[in-house]
Amino acid sequence: MAGAAFDDFVRSRSTGLLRVAYLLTGDRHAAEDLLQEVLEQMYVRWRRIEGAPEAYARRALVNRATNRWRWRARRPETTLDSGHEKPGRDHGEDVVIRAAVLDALRGLPPKQRAAVVLRYLDDLPVHEVAAALGCSDGTVKSNTARGLDRLKQVLGPALVTDGGER
Repeated sequence: MAGAAFDDFVRSRSTGLLRVAYLLTGDRHAAEDLLQEVLEQMYVRWRRIEGAPEAYARRALVNRATNRWRWRARRPETTLDSGHEKPGRDHGEDVVIRAAVLDALRGLPPKQRAAVVLRYLDDLPVHEVAAALGCSDGTVKSNTARGLDRLKQVLGPALVTDGGER
């Protein structure tokens, strides 16, 4: 029964997939929208999805996030000025570091960001990242290395470690 299998998949993997979407977009609401779009797409195609549905979902998240970046680059985002000040930032060290990492990730090109997020923050091996991005293992390694180098420039080497190859 495809409906029950899909429901089980969503219950068991939506939290992890939301984390990936958040790291790809840098915004909680955009991540929720992105994941919702991907899950809707998967529901319609559930019976035709071959292999691991999580790998399919990751690839779809990366593809949709990349398409959003392209769209936003062509059409800059506008904001409404509500006249209210933004809430104050919590000054805890972990919050500051998290904000700096997210800002640094936003500064990476889409393929580098996706490679770093999937490889180190979602803890996937190179071959699974390559499958999600639709590229070779070597391309994943070079995008990851470039992304980590850029993060080290922005954040400093103390915050960025490459964790070694698997």
